[in-house]
Amino acid sequence: MKRVGYLWEEMTSFENLLLAYYKARRGKRYRPAVASFSLELEKELLNLQEELINKTYQPSEYRLFTIYEREKPRLIAAAPFRDRVVHHAVMNIIEPIFDKRFIFDSYACRIGKGVHRAVDRYQGWAQRYRYVLKMDIQKYFPSIDHLLLKEKLHHVLKDQAVLNLLEVIIDAAPRSPIPPMFFPNDDLLTSVERKKSIPIGNLTSQFLANLYLNDFDHFVKHQLRIQPYLRYVDDFVILANDKVYLREVREQISVFLQKERLVPHPNKAQITPTACGLNLLGYRVFPHLRRLRKANVFRFIRKLKTFKREYAQGKMTWQDFNPCVQSWLGHAKHAQTQALREKIFSDILFHREFTSGNPLDSGRFLEQQSEEHALG
Repeated sequence: MKRVGYLWEEMTSFENLLLAYYKARRGKRYRPAVASFSLELEKELLNLQEELINKTYQPSEYRLFTIYEREKPRLIAAAPFRDRVVHHAVMNIIEPIFDKRFIFDSYACRIGKGVHRAVDRYQGWAQRYRYVLKMDIQKYFPSIDHLLLKEKLHHVLKDQAVLNLLEVIIDAAPRSPIPPMFFPNDDLLTSVERKKSIPIGNLTSQFLANLYLNDFDHFVKHQLRIQPYLRYVDDFVILANDKVYLREVREQISVFLQKERLVPHPNKAQITPTACGLNLLGYRVFPHLRRLRKANVFRFIRKLKTFKREYAQGKMTWQDFNPCVQSWLGHAKHAQTQALREKIFSDILFHREFTSGNPLDSGRFLEQQSEEHALG
């Protein structure tokens, strides 16, 4: 495909920046930084537009914090709201261009894809193939090499102003927290001189993470000629009826990933029978059965107990935690979980503590709400 240019004027238009603002504030409009920006919206957007057009825009510092996902710490870098508007403005223009170049079976952060489509696709293949190779990348986001990433952008875009802005965003990322890694032909200074890492949490990072492994996707699909292959961020699976063949594929993959300065996770490159079930994107997936992973269930029950306590003390309303409940239910309904859901919501009942002699709600609050809002 030809490289694409003439994007800068559309990207920096007031209309695109306004659309980016609405996308960036979605679900966050009452946060102080968003409310402050919104108070003088036209002025803020015009200032941002002027900085972009004059090439004087510079991202502000990220706010760093740690979350624990499956008991493992993840460093999250949150960009200020003003910078998130810029990220959306960029993505509004370039995402459709790159999406056409992604393979069908890349499922993360793409319209019409997602976790459930990926799991459906895998389960269909599991009914036809005996074995599955599942792999992921060790410390993927912190390992992404800036120089290689910029080269991948240059292969598709030729608008230098857009490329310069993308490089500004990439270069503003906090330094990689992982120890240096060495690859063939590296010297002692290579790992220090080559900057790496994109921040988990950025809209642009989700897209750039997809782009970085796009060459790998095409290698698997078109050079190795493997049809039953899918990827979700850095998790990927390959199916076959021959174990020996999958071992050979695993070696070829490791060699290719070295060229991308990536290392497969040493403990997560297993070949297993599909009939034994596979842990994939929050589910345990068998050819004809799908269950939620236990850790997912336990985490949700802990959250629900916290909601119950906060609700009892009058610190939360149903509207405060209903979106979280509905999100989990939406995920759970893609597995065989009806009995599990009914048990969870019958065991945890919500009620208000007495404040002035009368309860604010009955003890059957959640049971009534779950029938009306959740399980219906």
